[in-house]
Amino acid sequence: MDLGIKGKRALVCASSKGLGRGCAEALAEAGVDLVLNARGAEALEETAQAIRETHGVEVTAVAADITTEEGRAQVLAASGEVDILVTNAGGPPPGLWSDWDREDFIKALDANMLTPIALMTALMPAMIEKGWGRVVNITSQSVKAPIPALGLSNAARTGLTGFVAGTARQVASKGVNINNLLPGSHATDRATALESAVSKAQGVSMDEAHSIRLQTIPSGRYGTIEEFGAMCAFLCSQHAGFIVGQNILLDGGQTNATI
Repeated sequence: MDLGIKGKRALVCASSKGLGRGCAEALAEAGVDLVLNARGAEALEETAQAIRETHGVEVTAVAADITTEEGRAQVLAASGEVDILVTNAGGPPPGLWSDWDREDFIKALDANMLTPIALMTALMPAMIEKGWGRVVNITSQSVKAPIPALGLSNAARTGLTGFVAGTARQVASKGVNINNLLPGSHATDRATALESAVSKAQGVSMDEAHSIRLQTIPSGRYGTIEEFGAMCAFLCSQHAGFIVGQNILLDGGQTNATI
């Protein structure tokens, strides 16, 4: 399918690997020029070069911490006006409700709520002026059904979801669509970290922890970054103009809900 976005320009955050890279690859395949961001310069440039060679699009790599004011300023200066924004940041650590203090919550809010809001605030005015734009926020399945060990993520990402719910309805008539992608368990470093937490908590091997986690997924496997990226690219396409303020699960059926 021709997504109709060849020649557009996208900023994809946390895109040197994992779900962010999956989104970047899919957009590049559709002919979108990219601004990629991550904290690690070496891995980021390797990804940028691989995408340039594979897809022949223009790729600008900006190594910076997008969750800080300084980092955002650096990324935004390099991005200029973009047509597509994909927000993404690593999730906060798992634990129990009694493990966290105010500073832990502030860090989670900064990374997973306030940073996406700041990027939207900075970039959507130009989209509105042009009459076209797409924003996809990578959040978590936990906004549909809370995950007890991910209380920090539950809180911060649900706050972002509430902001998007109202904002998406305000800008849709301007040609700007905002939606959220809610990943479940995918084959990324995050899955490995969560498996490690299961291993330590239950006193089992990493292989056993992997098996335990797979048993909670009706599909019987982790998702891939390629299929996640394909959904992101579709939401950024010309065909997604009537999808507004939605929260789309990609979790292999793991979230046990009717709606």
